[in-house]
Amino acid sequence: MSLPEIVSRERWRAARAELLLKEEALTRARDALSAERRRLPMVEVDPEYVFEGGDGKATLLDLFDGRPQLVVHHYMFAPEWEAGCPGCAAFLDQVGHLAHLRARGTAFAVVSRAPFTRILPFKARMGWTLPWYSSYHSDSGHDFDFNRDFEATIVVDDEPVERPGISCFLREHDRVFHTYSVYDRGLDGLGPTTSLLDLTALGRVPEGSDGVRYHDEYED
Repeated sequence: MSLPEIVSRERWRAARAELLLKEEALTRARDALSAERRRLPMVEVDPEYVFEGGDGKATLLDLFDGRPQLVVHHYMFAPEWEAGCPGCAAFLDQVGHLAHLRARGTAFAVVSRAPFTRILPFKARMGWTLPWYSSYHSDSGHDFDFNRDFEATIVVDDEPVERPGISCFLREHDRVFHTYSVYDRGLDGLGPTTSLLDLTALGRVPEGSDGVRYHDEYED
């Protein structure tokens, strides 16, 4: 393995200052891209998808849990698999406490094609408490309708193929709109609260004048 060059503290500071200029330019470019993402048009979601979760049947509107926004993680877990995707598991391990998203009007849910009876023991094994739903036979009898419609499952040679993704939704009363989706390498660097909020139509919605709090101090 090749290690970095050993230099004096003065040379390190000079090199760090040069790199910092590029890092600051990248931050400004990322902020500009997030602003452009918030200006994307949205499309109304017409099908009434039905999922199965810990409390029984739920619609896409139910997944909002009364909040204006919803971030869905398309977790790769096909109906015939014994366990979920390890890469998706590593992503979920990085998602912070959901109180920070919820305080900013944003719900978070995981959706997989596997039956809920397979999701439940795997979720317990991983020690996760976040909301996870099965789209198995979600509406018209096909187990990949929701994933297919939001391109988290694509058909190759007449066979459904999984890919990880994030989809964002916005609601106005009982109307649900799809605002954004990203897949595969687009999930790199995502997980913390601010990175997920940057994908949404409302962005980093301010919780209040005092900003970030301990997760047990938010008013739901």
